[in-house]
Amino acid sequence: MKPRGSYTDQVSVQREDLSQIRSPEALRAKRIVMQRRLIEAQAGTDPLDWNASVNEMHDDLMRHAVELCEREMGEAGFGQPPVSYAFVVFGSAGRQEQTLWSDQDNGLVLSDIEHEDKETYFAEFGRRLTDILESAGYEKCEGKVMCSEPRWRRTASEWSAQLRAWRSDLSWEPVRYLIIASDFRWIAGDERLAEDWKRDFYDGLRGNTELHAAILRNTVRHKKTLNVLGQVVTERFGDHAGDFDVKYGMYIPLVNAARFLAIQHDVEESSTLRRLQKLIQFEAASLPLLEPVYESFVTALRLRGMTESTEKSGLLQSSGYLTQEELKKKERFYELRSGLIRVRKLHRELQRQLRFAERRRA
Repeated sequence: MKPRGSYTDQVSVQREDLSQIRSPEALRAKRIVMQRRLIEAQAGTDPLDWNASVNEMHDDLMRHAVELCEREMGEAGFGQPPVSYAFVVFGSAGRQEQTLWSDQDNGLVLSDIEHEDKETYFAEFGRRLTDILESAGYEKCEGKVMCSEPRWRRTASEWSAQLRAWRSDLSWEPVRYLIIASDFRWIAGDERLAEDWKRDFYDGLRGNTELHAAILRNTVRHKKTLNVLGQVVTERFGDHAGDFDVKYGMYIPLVNAARFLAIQHDVEESSTLRRLQKLIQFEAASLPLLEPVYESFVTALRLRGMTESTEKSGLLQSSGYLTQEELKKKERFYELRSGLIRVRKLHRELQRQLRFAERRRA
């Protein structure tokens, strides 16, 4: 099977010129225009092509937000950046899987060159940049994975020390931070700083079987989506009773599994699609397992775009749930259930791997 939707052969919705945007408010207004064009194009566009266009939009908006922030800093008397830096993203942005309503997950990698104003400048830069992004419609991350936070704004050497510390502690929280970091991707600034960070990250993971097992322990935890009879488990109570949680029921389990397999097999990609493509190419696991999983992930991306959403001040917000009305459509229900069966099969395979790893450790 040749995986569909390789990023190298996708046709994007026409890109927008942001060069004349001079304020966060104007950036937000432009985003609304871009979003509407994407919605209009969605029905007649391949889901992977459309996903690529959505993420190109977000990359362009975030990149321009960085430019606006540098301009703001100069106008406020802080001058130009005292040293080079890289603005990077994590989460769905790092994986190039943002929806139209994604929030912030970002950080900064700063040069190690000494400068007396460096700490003051970038503390203010991080605060202003997250505010600009919020003004442009990117809600701040509830988990505080943002460049306004010292944990996610470090010099290259500080990042190297932090990655070593996380790798040396196999408890839940440090491993969670490593998992977040694994979706790292450069957006703006000095790309060499990002490349060096990435090399340091993967060098520390390669061949580290104990750390792989710790990551796997986090990976096999996911929301129950099929009961013992193989029936789809929907929400039982609350506002979404009878609806299905696409994000945590189908999408995130596939993201987590692909991430672990990529780490295990030295696949240095942040995109789930690219991870799965490389795993299939390398035959890193059974092709009868990986190829259907790839197709299920494409389905998960498409279903995420179909979840219940509302518009607020021109921008979309989503509950992340597929409604009962959608589930009543036979084709929709069938593709969801088929995808969930594949998720269960994949996770049972990972659970077997974990039991084997823990027996060896004992």
